[in-house]
Amino acid sequence: MTQFMDRTVIGLTLGFALVALLGVFVLPDWLMSQVLIAFSRALAVLGLVVLWRTGLISFGHALYFGLGAYTVAMLGKDLGVTEVLITLPAAGLVAAVVGFALGFIIRKYREIFFAMLNLAFSMVLFGILVKTEALGSTDGFSVEQPTLFGIGTEDSTVKLTVLFLAVCTVGWLSAVLVHRYLGSVLGSLTTAVRDNEIRVEYLGYSVAQAIHGKYVMSAALTGLAGGFTALALGQVDPESMVNWTVSGELVFVTVLSGPGSVAAPFIGSLLFELLRTYAFELVPYAWQLIVGGTLLAVIFFLPGGLWSLISKLGGRDRAAQPGGNRGEGER
Repeated sequence: MTQFMDRTVIGLTLGFALVALLGVFVLPDWLMSQVLIAFSRALAVLGLVVLWRTGLISFGHALYFGLGAYTVAMLGKDLGVTEVLITLPAAGLVAAVVGFALGFIIRKYREIFFAMLNLAFSMVLFGILVKTEALGSTDGFSVEQPTLFGIGTEDSTVKLTVLFLAVCTVGWLSAVLVHRYLGSVLGSLTTAVRDNEIRVEYLGYSVAQAIHGKYVMSAALTGLAGGFTALALGQVDPESMVNWTVSGELVFVTVLSGPGSVAAPFIGSLLFELLRTYAFELVPYAWQLIVGGTLLAVIFFLPGGLWSLISKLGGRDRAAQPGGNRGEGER
């Protein structure tokens, strides 16, 4: 059996294919839209999971989320480029380039300093956007209707279907590539760096370079997430794209999902989106209480996230927890 034919890749392929078919032929537009937003966010969470396995957490990835969103919006607004095969890769590339530049500074820090330094950079971008009238200031601006192979998507159903299939395709590809990366020698350094950086250095690997590479990967995935979200919502503004609350949501979903599998971010993001939607509908003035209580329950009873529960129910209690046992379930 080849490396690409392991159970995780097969499961990802079948899972995303099933979701795509259900979305196109079964799900109503409102639910399809929620899955689109959830899977868009899951791309950012997938990047944060890579950092989490290294023992790092970022409170400022709204920086890259916002860069991806504004890249897509500005390409359409200023240059008239609306082709999703151009705008979405551009969103990921811009975020990766900025992540590469900032990575030289951020890779020197650990623990709370790493987390807060990321937050500081994201708030710098937030301040710039709020004060820049050309970028819409606090109100933001609308995103041009996307096109695919030059075909317009003015019809809302067509637009939703195109973006839904696109996020399923990109989500599947990203999950498979990250899974393969985590199974490689460089990917295996994630847990090694977390456990003992000195031993990694003795083995001849550069911890700083390893963290830098994972940080750039995380930034690129988060930029893609921002690009998809901007296209789905049709609007960008600093409050919903770059503010610290966006980073908080991403961290929330990361903890909710757990680091046990590359599929976990997509499951966790979907559950978070449904939880928030129905909590707001049922208890509009206290929905944050329900969401916060859910996070507390996960932290106390499922420290490995939702994936640890899935692993237990499936008889494969090998999901990774920070500092715990690691095996195939962690890939």
